[in-house]
Amino acid sequence: MPTFTHPALAARLLALAPSCGPARLVAVDGPSGAGKSTFAGYLAAVLLGAPVVRSDDFRVPWDADPLTWWRPLEESVLAPLRVGRPARLRRYDWHHDRYGPEEEVPPAPVLLVEGVGSAWAGSPAAYRIWIDAPRVLRRARALDRDGPGYATAWDAWTVRETAFFAADGTKARADLLVDGTTFTSHRFRAYTRGPGSSRASTSADVAPPESSG
Repeated sequence: MPTFTHPALAARLLALAPSCGPARLVAVDGPSGAGKSTFAGYLAAVLLGAPVVRSDDFRVPWDADPLTWWRPLEESVLAPLRVGRPARLRRYDWHHDRYGPEEEVPPAPVLLVEGVGSAWAGSPAAYRIWIDAPRVLRRARALDRDGPGYATAWDAWTVRETAFFAADGTKARADLLVDGTTFTSHRFRAYTRGPGSSRASTSADVAPPESSG
């Protein structure tokens, strides 16, 4: 798999046409535990603090539809940004089961939206990133993050998200496929599609790698 850098990807994103008001909405999607949050954080840092809105910023129960968060995202964030106004967001605190103070989300050049369903068919994304990793690794990461008491809930959630991804065709719609098993704050590995893919693009669409190491 070729290796790319976050700065190269950032340059590619900034060259895109806006898709949500003045912002280029970049969706970072993939199954639970794949590394979406970490990857989005690295990319935001390279983009000089581009705002990141996550599905975890909204209350989505373990047994809920994976897209439960999309309507409040649309109402509180996307609708204002479409007309060039700052959005207002109160992020959900999962540990204390309450919403935090109101924050302003500016109409920046790039808005990163991260979470299961961020790249679904109805997303106004200018660029869709799919991150994946083996289920065993994803499960270990999730339980390390949430605690072993959530094992049953996580297993049930993965069934729902897998069904959602299949029905939506999320992965086939992605502009970039990222290997979530190992990436750093500077580099990541992207992989190409197998025969019969509905998209002709591959990891080469990002930009020439700064290093193949």
